[in-house]
Amino acid sequence: MTTRTAPAPAPNPSADAPGPRPHWTVRAFRAVAVAEAFSWAGLLVGMYLKWVAGTTELGVEIFGPVHGGLVLVYVALAVLVAVRVRWSLWTTFLALAATVPPFCTVLFDVWAHRSGRYAPRATD
Repeated sequence: MTTRTAPAPAPNPSADAPGPRPHWTVRAFRAVAVAEAFSWAGLLVGMYLKWVAGTTELGVEIFGPVHGGLVLVYVALAVLVAVRVRWSLWTTFLALAATVPPFCTVLFDVWAHRSGRYAPRATD
C-alpha cells in the first residue's frame, strides 16, 4: 500500500521576520552611526601620527573632513529619526550628544536597538 504525503510548504521569508522592516531613515541612521565611529578611529590615528609621532598630517587631512561630514549627516538623520519614531527629548539629546565622545554613536545605536527606540510610538 502506497501512501502519499503532501509536499512541505515552501518557506516564507517574510513570515520569519520579527516585524515590519525599519524605515529607511532608521537603517541609514544606524549605518552612519557605525561609519562615524570608524571615521573617529581614523581621525584619532591621524592625530596620533601628527601630534605624537610627528610623522605626517595626512591622516588628519583625510579623516578630519570625512569625520566632520559624517557627524553632520548623523545629526540630520538623528533629527529625522527622532521625528519619524517620536523619540522623547531625552532620547534625542542622547543621540546628538553621542557624537562628542569617540565611538558613542555605536553605543547609542546598540542601546536604542535593544530598548526598542527604533519602533514608532503610537500617537496619544
